[in-house]
Amino acid sequence: MTFELADRVQTVPPSGIRRFFEIAEERDDVISLGVGEPDFSTPWAARDAAIASLERGRTSYTANRGMRDLRESIADYVADRFDLGYDPDEEIIVTAGASEAVDLAFRAFVDPGDTVAIAQPAYISYEPGVIFAGGEVLPVRTREEDDFRLTVEGLEAAGADEADALVLCYPNNPTGAIMPAEDLEPIAAFAREHDLTVLSDEIYAELTYEGEHTSIATFEGMRERTIVFNGFSKAHAMTGLRLGYALGPAAAIGAMNKIHQYTMLSAPTTAQYAALEALDSCERDVREMVDQYDRRRRFVLSRFREIGMDVFEAKGAFYCFPEVPEGWTAEEFAEDVLREQGVAVVPGDVFGEGGEGHLRVSYATGLADLREALARIEAFVDGHA
Repeated sequence: MTFELADRVQTVPPSGIRRFFEIAEERDDVISLGVGEPDFSTPWAARDAAIASLERGRTSYTANRGMRDLRESIADYVADRFDLGYDPDEEIIVTAGASEAVDLAFRAFVDPGDTVAIAQPAYISYEPGVIFAGGEVLPVRTREEDDFRLTVEGLEAAGADEADALVLCYPNNPTGAIMPAEDLEPIAAFAREHDLTVLSDEIYAELTYEGEHTSIATFEGMRERTIVFNGFSKAHAMTGLRLGYALGPAAAIGAMNKIHQYTMLSAPTTAQYAALEALDSCERDVREMVDQYDRRRRFVLSRFREIGMDVFEAKGAFYCFPEVPEGWTAEEFAEDVLREQGVAVVPGDVFGEGGEGHLRVSYATGLADLREALARIEAFVDGHA
């Protein structure tokens, strides 16, 4: 028997990030700057809470939407940190990672044939998620001369006024760009004027190094048309615990929960206890991790400039986005530096339009490894000068 695969699955290529990660795993001398995962462990208090929950036998399902205590804590957290007001009973859902929340939104709000505009370069899962939901992707290119910020001019040039939804991620993966309030305001006006549903991935909100993070949902008329995604993987170093959440109007979150309860049932119970403690007592740990990321950010940016590689001034997340030297494509450079020097980076092409000619370099690893990795990249560039 042979399986006949669905067309929408066959048209989506394998992850470009995972490809380089798998190549790197075949060698024991590789320094990986490719995967977006903190090198910090989950804060001790959160780990202790997870262990205690297991010792007390708290291993059953929780409510589909997540433990109410956790939803209340999330509501308090986003109100305090980002001026976002959401009802924990009707407007918050806890998910198996922020990625599940994004997937639920695509399946809940995208009908076959709907057009979803995606600000690119972008996290690689958005486009496949739209396709799996039966929608059509409209790339909206952001440009380095605009600091990789989304602009109304870019939206208009792409034809996003005819789209049904808009996906944006700031602080941005892969560029490290941020969108200050004054740049988000005209985007909010565009969404209102053209009746766009906005899906705003704010998983890196705490990792904003200059200024304060602003959510597009805080602008007039935006709360009722926006779903905000966040979670515990990045700022709280809880990637393997798989816990995220979505915020939005009651009807929208109810629709997402309908899909969630038939597929995931509920987010991991142990992770929810860890997250509850993380929000209650781990703010200092988060601040210390963010300070370390900022130190690494400044080091990596300065080293690329010393090497002679132009690099965008990233101000958020934990990525920088240097340009590939003349003579290579991004994929060629990434493959050659991995083979010759044992440094894994990701070619910017895999993140869509605007990523060509760039590399995504994660600095979510220790300074000692970063120093060695940048020294190897420097040797590689000098050796091919």
